[in-house]
Amino acid sequence: MTAAELTPQEGARWALRAGLPLTGDRLAAVTATANHIHSVVGVLRELDLGQTPPAPHYPPGGTSRAAL
Repeated sequence: MTAAELTPQEGARWALRAGLPLTGDRLAAVTATANHIHSVVGVLRELDLGQTPPAPHYPPGGTSRAAL
């Protein structure tokens, strides 16, 4: 387990703090899901998007406004 991963006890504490008390049977699944989301967001933060324009530049159909 890395330092960034939540333990089930920490997951329960954070859920309770958010007003979402967890029962014991859901705690492990919710903690695993939170850890997975955290790892995916970490990878996304590392992506170098360089000169990629923001989403509004891509209308439905896939053609960039810059190409029009």
